[in-house]
Amino acid sequence: MIWRALGYRAAQAGVVAFLVGVLTFLMMQALPGDMAFRIAAGRYGYDMVTADAAAAVRAELGLDRPAWAAFAVWLGDLARLDLGVSVISGRPVWDEIRHQLGASLHLAGAALLLSALIGPPLGILAGLRAGGWLDRGLLVLSSGLRAVPQFLMGLILIVLVSIQLGWLPAAGHGRAEHIILPALTLALGLAAVSARMARDAMAGVAARPFYAFGRWKGLSEGQMLRRHGLRNIGVAMVTFLSLQFVMLVEGVVVVESIFGWPGIGHALVHAIFGRDVPMVQGTALLLGLGFVALNALTDLLTRLIDPREIRA
Repeated sequence: MIWRALGYRAAQAGVVAFLVGVLTFLMMQALPGDMAFRIAAGRYGYDMVTADAAAAVRAELGLDRPAWAAFAVWLGDLARLDLGVSVISGRPVWDEIRHQLGASLHLAGAALLLSALIGPPLGILAGLRAGGWLDRGLLVLSSGLRAVPQFLMGLILIVLVSIQLGWLPAAGHGRAEHIILPALTLALGLAAVSARMARDAMAGVAARPFYAFGRWKGLSEGQMLRRHGLRNIGVAMVTFLSLQFVMLVEGVVVVESIFGWPGIGHALVHAIFGRDVPMVQGTALLLGLGFVALNALTDLLTRLIDPREIRA
C-alpha cells in the first residue's frame, strides 16, 4: 500500500514538472516589454543599457527563435536533470538555487518552529476549555492576525520593533538577530491558523465518550492529554502543518523582499523582473516538486501515527 502511494507521488511529480515548465514559460513570454532589454538591464544595470547591448543579448541568446524551440531545449535539458544556465549571471541555475534555497529553508524552519511553539499549545489549551475566556480570546486574536497581510505585518514589526524600539535590525543577513523579524512575520500568520485547527481538533476529542471515561477513571488532565489527546489530534495536525508549507511559500516571496533576506523567494522576484526564464522555471519547478515531496512525507507520517490508514 505504501509503495503504491509512493509510486503515485512519483507520477504526480512528473506531471507537476511538465505543467510547471509549460505554465512558467508561457507566463514569462506573456509579460510586456522587450525581453532582451530586460536581460541586458539585469546584467549591466538600467543606467548602462543601450540598444546595442540589447541587440547583442538578443543575438547571443537567440531570442528571435520561435518560443517553442526555446521550450524544447529546456525540456531536453530537464530530461538530463540539467536546469540550464541563468541568462543574467551565466551560472548554472542549480548552483544559484542551491545557495538561495539554504537561506529560505533556514528562514522557513525558524518560522515553523516559532509557529509550532505559539499556535498548537494555545489551541490545545483553548480546546480543553471550549467556550472559556481563553477560547474566546484566541478566536479574536487569531482572526485579527489572519486578516493582516504578511507584507503589512512585516512593515508593522519593522516600525515598532526596529524603528521605535530599536531592538532588532530592520533588514539584513548574516547574524542571528537578522532572522527574528522575518521569521516572526511568517510565524504569526501560521500560528493564528494552527491555533484554531488545534483548538477544533482538541475540542472534538475532549467531547468524545472515551475522554469522559478517562476522567471518570481518575486520570488527570495531563495524563488524558498525553495518552489520548495528542495522538488523536496528531493526524489532523500533521496534515495541517504540511499545508502550512503552502502559506510559507506565499509569504516567503514577500517577506524575503521586505527584509532583504537572500532566499529563493527574493531571487524569484528579481528573476521575473530580469526575464531570467531558466531561473524562474528552475525555481518554480523546485517549489512544485517540494509540494509533492511534502505530500508524500505527510502520507507516511499519518500512516505511522494512525496504522488504520495502512489498512484503509
